[in-house]
Amino acid sequence: MKSVLSTKKLSTSQRELLINANTSLVDYNAITIDFESFKAPEFIENAIFTSQNAVLAIQDSGFRIDNCFCVGEKTKSLLEKNDQKVVKKTEYASELAEYLVKNHKNDSFHFFCGNIRSDEIPSKLKENTIAFEEIQVYKTSLNPKHFEKQFDAVLFFSPSGVRSFFLENRSTQNSAVCIGNTTASEAKKYTKNVVISNTTTVESVLAKTVEILKKHD
Repeated sequence: MKSVLSTKKLSTSQRELLINANTSLVDYNAITIDFESFKAPEFIENAIFTSQNAVLAIQDSGFRIDNCFCVGEKTKSLLEKNDQKVVKKTEYASELAEYLVKNHKNDSFHFFCGNIRSDEIPSKLKENTIAFEEIQVYKTSLNPKHFEKQFDAVLFFSPSGVRSFFLENRSTQNSAVCIGNTTASEAKKYTKNVVISNTTTVESVLAKTVEILKKHD
């Protein structure tokens, strides 16, 4: 039986996708998220979100947002569930940065983020003199854990999750399945056998894992 380690705790339905494929699974949270107190204006015209955590951190804050720009389908769904209008959704932060530069050169933004965030959007906005304010609403901490066992595949969902795992575990020749290009770039610093999911969802990572494990049967 093939074995998989997920660096993120999976839901029951997500776990079943692997177990039904005759795969053993170990899952844990390689990072921990803590929401932080923050100050923001009562009215925000344009808000940027690159993670679901940022949305969760602000959802009970009471201020009004006119337009949201976000990264990831799950982030978009969560915003819409909270009755927010999503103007633009992209798969990656780099794509959203390009869109904002091309279409919103004269607008200003509030970027809700964590303490370990990609620099792609802030650097692009600064480079093109687009006004924005960065508001830190959550903190990411690494939760390293050592595993004696070698797994056939290790699943990664963020660059910080990659760093956390490899603090206590050596590089392996087994597959590192990553949720997107940014996470994959970090994984390539530690291992050569990196695979990227078709879309930036947990389910896509699991589907890709099942696919590559079947090939290696």
